Amino acid sequence: MTQSRRASRIAGLIALPATAALVLAGCSGSGSGDASQGGSNSFSLTYATSNNIESPFEVLAKEYQAANPDVQITLNPQPNDTYGDTLRTQLQAGNASDVLETEAGSGQTRSVIPLAKANFLEPLDDTAASMIPAGSENLVTVDGKVYGQPLGISYAGIVYNQTAATAAGITTFAKDESTLLQQCQTAASAGKTLFVLAGSTVPNAGITASIIAATRVYAETPDWNQQRLDGKVTFADSQGWKDTLETVKKLYDSGCFQGGAEGAGFDAITNGMSSGSTVGFFGPLGSASELQKAAPDQKFIAEAFPPAKSSDKAYGVASPTYSLGINAASPNKEAAKKFLDWLAEPAQADLFAQASGGLPVSGLSSLDLSSTIYADVADLLNNGDFTPLANSDWPNASVYDALATGVQGLLTGQSTVDSVLASLDTAWDQ
Repeated sequence: MTQSRRASRIAGLIALPATAALVLAGCSGSGSGDASQGGSNSFSLTYATSNNIESPFEVLAKEYQAANPDVQITLNPQPNDTYGDTLRTQLQAGNASDVLETEAGSGQTRSVIPLAKANFLEPLDDTAASMIPAGSENLVTVDGKVYGQPLGISYAGIVYNQTAATAAGITTFAKDESTLLQQCQTAASAGKTLFVLAGSTVPNAGITASIIAATRVYAETPDWNQQRLDGKVTFADSQGWKDTLETVKKLYDSGCFQGGAEGAGFDAITNGMSSGSTVGFFGPLGSASELQKAAPDQKFIAEAFPPAKSSDKAYGVASPTYSLGINAASPNKEAAKKFLDWLAEPAQADLFAQASGGLPVSGLSSLDLSSTIYADVADLLNNGDFTPLANSDWPNASVYDALATGVQGLLTGQSTVDSVLASLDTAWDQ
């Protein structure tokens, strides 16, 4: 598939009208990996969801069943904020689905590496290996075996409601921290907030700090994670991580987040963004296409969080976050593998990127993104000015949990920057 075709397919997705809710006989259920009703052609699929908008995983199931009418897929969506813990509980109890949404790397409870090391995942074959972006092999392999099939590249940054920004009197997204803080006041004067934060959830609190850290830590020290693994640096002695957490606190103290942000859930993001009461939020930029379907009267685009000063290097976050794995205890491995093989075929290779509003797993540097939601971050993507998600190769999920709970503590005043940094080092060294 040519890169221009990929770009046009991404652009086409963004222009699509809202799709009807998926209605498939036998395509809903909970918990069980037993799909014996349909025999060896059937399997179950579990994934995280944050709202009632049609999930990209539903789209995958819908397309696969259309191409294979004899297949029955049982969908088992789980709340995003508890997905990792729920997945592990089901795997330990022996009632997890056959096909599992996983995250590349090692930094979360749903991550491929710890799940593979716990013998929860089935090794995959060369077909899955062919889908791994160059340089990302360590995020889905253990001892030379592949355990996660990447679905696409996820760019994390600011999902920006341009319609709401214009209504608030903001014409251009800030390029430095001081301008950003001024825009928080501008938005407040118009009865809006610049950012909405699901502060009570680990995924959103953690990714907020990670996106800020791209410019404060990784722009200057791209190999910071490796230096931490080698014992050359710590969170506590890193000025970049101090600046990251100080920035979180400045945003909160300057009224950049909505009232009650520390206790808010994902519904606050969906409601705030689709209603236009808030201008942006920190998260995967593919969410912009989902929001566009939910609120066609608003215009959503992608922005990068600004560096501290306009003279500093702008930097983004992009990595093959989403992946699929097969439950090692699945009774339907053959059917599950056929599904993953189908997704790897050229005709379907970009299907998840199309459905999620994300980016394809290859050819990122040559994509023409000028007519997509990624237009304002296209230069960063094309030039490689981005880092993988900070926790993608952190040694355990406790570090990311410590970061998320640390952000929550900063918002409530129960933690200080120094205490959060110390907790990150403690979690790292466990």
